Amino acid sequence: MHTLSAKLTFYISHATSLKDKRQIRRSLVEKTHKRFNASIAEVDTQDIHQTLTLGIAVVSGDFAHAQNSLDEVVRFMEKSSDAELTKVEEYT
Repeated sequence: MHTLSAKLTFYISHATSLKDKRQIRRSLVEKTHKRFNASIAEVDTQDIHQTLTLGIAVVSGDFAHAQNSLDEVVRFMEKSSDAELTKVEEYT
């Protein structure tokens, strides 16, 4: 079994409150989870309204499949977000 994870940091330029940030986070997490069934949670910067930090985890019996899945999730989140992806940290 192989478990891979990543920490993604997004910049939300138009967020003026934590409510704005939560709406963007909720939409992004729901769309991504529905499509990929990956585990996703806000892991840092909860009180900063223009910065969103998400942790993502994927599990697979094959390392290459896990890596491919994680890469697809990151690409999807980068394209389908109202926020700019500024940093990706992958962990094995």
